[in-house]
Amino acid sequence: MKVSKQQSAENRQAILDAAARLFRERGIQGVGVAEIMAAAGFTHGGFYGHFASKEALAAEVVDQVYAHSTGKLKERLERANGDASEHFRQYLNPRHRDRAGDGCPMPALAGDAAREVGPVPEASARGIAAYLRELACHRPDGTVITEPDDADKSRAILSLSALVGGMVLARATHESAPELSDEILARLPKELDRAWTIKRA
Repeated sequence: MKVSKQQSAENRQAILDAAARLFRERGIQGVGVAEIMAAAGFTHGGFYGHFASKEALAAEVVDQVYAHSTGKLKERLERANGDASEHFRQYLNPRHRDRAGDGCPMPALAGDAAREVGPVPEASARGIAAYLRELACHRPDGTVITEPDDADKSRAILSLSALVGGMVLARATHESAPELSDEILARLPKELDRAWTIKRA
């Protein structure tokens, strides 16, 4: 039976959604095409009707999940008039730590991208750059700018490094040292609040 264009698009998105969850939970190399297709509710044989390769799928997944995370960041900053404290607390919380499959792609996939070549690291670099730009263009005083200066860029890089690094450490220690994991999540937002300022002469 012939599948409509709309149904084909929905099936393709279902594969992307399944891959996005599994990649973030277990890494790009930690899951195969057959498992992704099964999670999406399809047979292995249908994969190549939608994607040329697993690498092509992974690159598209990375583009989509980074775009989603950047959009969420932008919404939070605009809603809070540039105050990033709520974003820091939403990001650095136990729910995000414990649900990697639904969370920000950077703590889960940045390491994978560093080990890959081709479209996956390229997609990751685009996503990281876009996220950093959103942080840099939303100043703590509520101003939204189009050309961030050095202070804006430094603030963005420091903040994102702390968010991603903190989440990686919290997940790495959660099983064996849960108190340390919780402490990382509790302390970092307060330190980021202090850093989220603009100091100019």
